[in-house]
Amino acid sequence: MIRIVLPYQLRMLAHITGETTIQVEGQQTLRSALDALEARYPVLRGTIRGHATQRNRPFLRFYACQNDITQDSPDAPLPDDVVSGKEPLYIIGAIAGG
Repeated sequence: MIRIVLPYQLRMLAHITGETTIQVEGQQTLRSALDALEARYPVLRGTIRGHATQRNRPFLRFYACQNDITQDSPDAPLPDDVVSGKEPLYIIGAIAGG
């Protein structure tokens, strides 16, 4: 089971309290984790990745084991600690401004 921590706005949209867990079949990647998350919570489709492009939304960041994996390939394997459930996968809303 992969543990996922979502930003407040996405938790409220999906009616999630705290973190959630998902089961990912096959290769454990960011793409497969997001696919499983969107399958479990269809209301999140289009909020984390674009519907048509499947590219990450610009103001969301992804962290695994205290490392920013936002720019990594979505098909790169997730760290073992995330796959085992020891560490969560964080989806963080970035803050913009000047």
